[in-house]
This record gives sequence, C-alpha cells and structure tokens, in this order.
Amino acid sequence: MPKESELCPADSPTALFGFELRRHRKARGWSQLSLSKEVSYSVGTISMIETARRSPTEEFARLCDGALEAEGALMRLWPMVSHASAPPWFRPWLDVEATAEAIRTWEPLVVPGLLQTEDYARAILSGEPGVSPEEIEEHVTARMERQSILRRPKPPILWVVLDEGVLHRPIGSPHIMEAQLTHLLEAAHAVRITIQILPLDAYSTTGLLGGFAIAQAHGTPDTAYVEAASNAQVTDWTESVKTLAFRYEGIRSEALSQRESVKLIKETRQRWTS
Repeated sequence: MPKESELCPADSPTALFGFELRRHRKARGWSQLSLSKEVSYSVGTISMIETARRSPTEEFARLCDGALEAEGALMRLWPMVSHASAPPWFRPWLDVEATAEAIRTWEPLVVPGLLQTEDYARAILSGEPGVSPEEIEEHVTARMERQSILRRPKPPILWVVLDEGVLHRPIGSPHIMEAQLTHLLEAAHAVRITIQILPLDAYSTTGLLGGFAIAQAHGTPDTAYVEAASNAQVTDWTESVKTLAFRYEGIRSEALSQRESVKLIKETRQRWTS
C-alpha cells in the first residue's frame, strides 16, 4: 500500500476523493476496519479508494458521507470522480444527460450505454486496444453509474430506436446476449421508456453513418451527442440539432411499434438460448 504522504489530492478527482475520505475517517478516529463495519464495504476496497487505486461508486460515497458525518462533502466530490474516467470529449454529455428531461437515442451497432448490462458493457469495453483490466472495471463502473438517472423518482423520458442488427450482433457470449435482451424487455415495461426496433427489411439507410442522441431540458437548448470512432461531438448548435431531430424522426417512422419490437426482441432472444 502506498504511504499516505504519496497521495497528492491535486493529482486527480479520484485522488482528491481518497484524500478527503481518509481525512474525514481520521477526524472521527476510525480505522479502515471501523469504517468497513459501518458501510459494509471491505477494508481492501476502502484502502484502494483512499489510495486512488479504485474509483468510488455513488453508493459508496453516500454511505461514507453519512457514516462519517461529512455533511455532503464526499457526495459533492463524487460527480467529479464519476466524470474523471470518461474521455474529455464525453464529459459535457454526461452533464447534459444528468439533467435531461427527455432523451431520444438512435443506435445502429450496439445497445446504448443507458440500457447495457454490466457484462455487455464489459465485453464492449474489453475490445479497446491496450486497455488494462483495471481501466475496464473503472469504465464499467462509470457506465453503470450513468444509469442511475433512470432510477430517479421522476426519470427522464427515454426513446430508444435500435437497428435490428444490434439484437443479432454477438457481444461477449450467447449468455451475455440473452441477458442483455432480457434487460431490454424489462426496460421496455418502464412507463417512461420506449424501445423500438428498426427492422432489417425496412432497407433504411438514414442512420447508417452512426448513432446519436438528443437531450431536452426545460429552459436550455436541445443538445445532441454524435458518435464517432474518436472525439465524438456534443453540440447545442440549433441547425445541427434540428438536422439530427429530422433524421431521428425519419428513422423512427420506419421502426416497428413498441409492441411489435418487444415481440421481435423475444423471438431473437430464443436464438441466444439455443
């Protein structure tokens, strides 16, 4: 374990969180074992977070904040930490997504991050050249934490249109695909989530150049996220967002209804169970 003096809070948001966690713990005169008993996380996990070798989850930050009576200090740091593992060009979208009242998403290749299972996300992230196991787990944690916006008392309205090829493209293993399609079916039953499938026999080419999402929030311009191999774009420029909105409606007009889409997802799931 690195010496405490080796942890510099200015190194990163994760280091700052670890520094503050340790400071609040010591202020109460607690050992890592004492904190472990209060928050039901292992001493090893607490040690790795205090030394910036692991990023905290939102739950960890919340529990430690309460146990250490930090008065919200750790929870105020958590958004910085959750953004730290994301590429710089993606961080503005995380801020937009977190405050959105409605999100419209088109995905021609993979299930969107907000609806991915942990294993599906891990399989996708593992394909990044040169990525370490530790980095993969950090990115998986961050992606799962993004989904917390869907568990709010009043989550954003989420409209998702997926190309049918997403249901057939093998990611990870048949078991992972079966679980992912099951998760889509469960999500489709949520009151504020609509999932539609663009069937292959629609012969639509409108969205083949890439996925995108459009977020809406009261009092702010609509903002779009446009995928790319690297340095994806986040923009609120009116003309760009308007063009994407027209494109989205064109794609959705060719998609199956949610009822028909659910039926297709169920049928396709059978392929992954056989």
